[in-house]
This record gives sequence, structure tokens and C-alpha cells, in this order.
Amino acid sequence: MATERESMEFDVVIVGGGPAGLATACRLMQLATQNEREISVVVLEKGSEIGAHILSGAILEPSALNELFPDWKEKQAPLNTEVTGDEIYFYTGPEKAIKMPNALVPKPMHNEGNYIVSLGNVTRWLGEQAESLGVEIFPGFAASEVLFNDDGSVKGVATGDMGRGADGAEKAGFEQGMELHAKYTVFAEGCRGSLGKQLIKHFSLDKDCSPQHYGIGLKELWQVDPANHKPGLVVHGLGWPLSESGSTGGAFLYHLEDNQVVVGLIIDLNYSNPHLSTFEEFQRFKTHPKIAATLQGGERISYGARAIAKGGLNSLPKMTMPGGLLLGCDAGTLNFAKIKGTHTAMKSGMVAAEVLFETLGGSDDAANGGADLAQFKSAFESSWAYEELKASRNFGPAVHKFGTWIGGAFNFLDQNFFKGKIPLTLKDETPDHATLKPAAECKTIDYPRPDGTLTFDKPSSVFLSNTNHEEDQPCHLQLADTDIPIKTNLAKWAEPAQRYCPAGVYEVVEKEGESRFQINAQNCVHCKTCDIKDPSQNITWATPEGGGGPNYPNM
Repeated sequence: MATERESMEFDVVIVGGGPAGLATACRLMQLATQNEREISVVVLEKGSEIGAHILSGAILEPSALNELFPDWKEKQAPLNTEVTGDEIYFYTGPEKAIKMPNALVPKPMHNEGNYIVSLGNVTRWLGEQAESLGVEIFPGFAASEVLFNDDGSVKGVATGDMGRGADGAEKAGFEQGMELHAKYTVFAEGCRGSLGKQLIKHFSLDKDCSPQHYGIGLKELWQVDPANHKPGLVVHGLGWPLSESGSTGGAFLYHLEDNQVVVGLIIDLNYSNPHLSTFEEFQRFKTHPKIAATLQGGERISYGARAIAKGGLNSLPKMTMPGGLLLGCDAGTLNFAKIKGTHTAMKSGMVAAEVLFETLGGSDDAANGGADLAQFKSAFESSWAYEELKASRNFGPAVHKFGTWIGGAFNFLDQNFFKGKIPLTLKDETPDHATLKPAAECKTIDYPRPDGTLTFDKPSSVFLSNTNHEEDQPCHLQLADTDIPIKTNLAKWAEPAQRYCPAGVYEVVEKEGESRFQINAQNCVHCKTCDIKDPSQNITWATPEGGGGPNYPNM
């Protein structure tokens, strides 16, 4: 018989120990300290530690950090490499590239005063600041269920059970999940959060906005020859290899400290050719002479992948609901025109903290929880983060509608001459999963075999992500209909899950003339691409046991 779960009570529960969630927690406790009030705040993080699942380019604009911790330098925040130069290239083919004059670069893409960072390490530092302020942090606890009050408002969350077998039965050492009840619950799970997705549907938070749009970012950390290292150099690019399949996206190469660089490729998930392999496109990109020259003779240290919300203001859902707030990447508060967004995600959390603090200290019913904090909307819209989102609202739709060249020209005019105030708003109303063409109508892509020097295979890459899951547990990649992968997706789109997944999770296994769909859930790096791009919307990404997934070092 099911037993009643243990529960804990807090003023605020924050789901997700990323920049937005931790900024919320830190600002709440700062306000409590300044005003001599007690507020109980807990942060739940599904990773084994704060920062374990964080993956980003990353260029950090320090505006939000300057507000949150003006003394961040004295507190030794890991912002060690200030940007010293920007270069942008159009990769016109596998051997050629055109360097773009700085005068023709959209202003938001300039990086003077910004820092090249490991966002995982910045997040770890934020976690330390949060704990020093009195925030409780529970790493290794995956919030798997939203709890509701009788009146329909959000009551809190429940963490997943630990120690269930693949068949759902309790194993030795089974531990039941616990409930965390709150006056207000903040959902800051990151891009395509599993609970955020449920809440958007449950409360129809997206009924007045365009569909959210996504990219998948693939990234590697390299130790390179000191002769090839230029600390502080930021290199962005677009074009090849994605241009060969008519796809869009961008690439980056950032020179960190200690002779390390990060290289990555972002692929817009509105691509149409089902034969495209996200992993292979990234590996192929590294062979371009402009990139290979830096990596040659170096050693690959780490690999990872993560979906990115890039719909911007046009896709921003309602961020409030009775008893809860949706923040950060979950809501899409990223300025993709700047190719950076941590600062805007953090600012959304800081605004949320100020609204929560005022509400909890009030004298009306809202102080006891369960209210729809409608005032957050006006508070956020009064912030510089919203102004940034508004100014960049056309960036993604322009590229989606017009392609790389014309879309890029539009964005140059919009950002440099109109300062984001061009008197029209472009929108893209086609969801990313609906853009695939039938495989028979598309050109197959012949990817070269990995050379083990610049290019590698999926198994060795997943190994470098330190991904680990308890194998004997219920599969967290759930199929609504087990027949669809073979009968529909394979027949029409050559089952693209084999190729959009960057970790080898999905396979079509042929045996005795029959095809079988195989899920290698233990390989999952929690990128969420399958939940986004599956053309039949048949895959739901749910949280595995807490602590499972990648453990990214310095990513």
C-alpha cells in the first residue's frame, strides 16, 4: 500500500539550481537580511551538485552580477578572462571563410566588458553565496511532480522516488520521494523544463504568444598548444557546414585562461532535413581550417550538449500562475541576439525575488501564498532585461524567415540603425517539430568517419561528459505510443531520433528483417532535444533518479 510522503514547509521553493534560480534565492535572502525578516528558501537541484548539469558557451555580461553582488571581484567570482577581441566569420565552405568587418556586426554581438567563463563554475560560486546567505540547497533531488492545493493553486513539488527498478517495483534501499510545500514555488529548471512544460499546458500560459523556438548547442572543452592560445579572444561564425543542408545556426570558439578553449556549434531546431545529425555536424565543423588551426595538437577534455530557448519576446509565455512563477530559460528570458543570456535570466530571478519579498511581507491574503503574482509582469517589463528582449524580438524570426544572409542584413539594420525599434514585429508560428520534410524528399548526408584527433564518435564523447544513470530504474524517456517510432517516424522521416540526439540514446536495431526502436537511456545528457524535435511529439523527457545525468567539469 502506498504510504503518505514526508513533507517539509518553506516560504519559497525554487526548482533548479541554475543562474536564474540561484539569483532568485540570493536576492530574497539579501532582502530578508537587510529588513531583518526571516524567510525560508530551498533550492532543489537534480544534478549531483550545483553546476553539474550547467552547459553554456559562455560569454557573461556582468550587468546582473554587478547588481546582485557589487563586490563579486572581492568574493572571487570565477570571471577570470575578460574579452580582448571579437572576430566573426562567414564559413563559405569546408576550406574558406570571410571575416566580417566589425563595423558590419550587429551591436548586441560586441563583447567589450564581458567575460569568457565556465558557467558551471559561476553557478557553483552562486551556490556558495546562496548558502552563505542562509539558503538551503538540496543537490541530487529531482522535482518530478507539481503539487496543487484544493483551489488549483500550486502547492509545491514532490521529488522522485529513489530505488525503483525498471519495472517500477521497489528495490532494496528504496526511498520514497518527499513533498516540499511552499507559499510560492519558483520553476527555474532551464530550457524545456519537464515541470515547466506541464505548467505551461495546465495554465495555458502560452496562449497569447508564438511557439517557443529552440536550438541545440554542442560544446567541447580543449587544452591547446600555448602557441595557438589567445586569452580573451571571442570567435563567432555562421554558414558551413549547416548551409549545405539549408539549416541555420552559429558557431563559437572562445579562448579561456590556462591554454584552454571552448568550441561549439548551435543548430536551430527548425531544420528540415531529417538526415541531419547534430553530433556529426559539430564534428565536421571542427575540421574547418579556421578552427582546426587552434585545436591541432591539443587535447579534448570534455563534451556536452544542451537545448537553448531562442524564441525571445515573441515566445515569452505568461510567467505567473496561482502560487508559482516561471523564470529563466524555462520562460525563455534569454537575449539570443547577443548570443548570451545569463544576465537576463538572472535579472528575471532578481525581479521575482523583489516581488516575492514584498508579497510575503504584506498584510493581505497573498502573503499566505497561492496568489497569481500579476505584479511581476509590470515589474519585469520595467526592467532592462525586458527592454533587451523587446529590442531583439525580430532577431530569430528574421533568420528563420529570410535565411542567414538576408536575415542577417535585416538584423544589422534593426540593431545598428533602429536600435531594435524598427516599427514591425516578425513572428514564426511554426513549431520546430513540424518543420521536417519526408526523408525521401531530402538529400542524405555522408558524414566522414572520426579521425580520433579532431573528430570523435558518440561513445567516447558521452564518456567525457561523465554521464551516469542507475541502469535499473524506470526509463525517463517516455513514449506515448511505442509503435510510432517504427511505423510512423521510421517510415516517413527515417526515424530522426537516431540523428538529432547528440548522445546515441536512440537506435533503430535491425534483426531478422525486423526493425526495433531501442532507447539507451543511460547515455542521456539531459539536452531535451528529443522532447522538442520529435516530429510526432511522442517522446516526453521526465526526470530520472536525482543525481543522474552528466557531471560537467568547467563547462
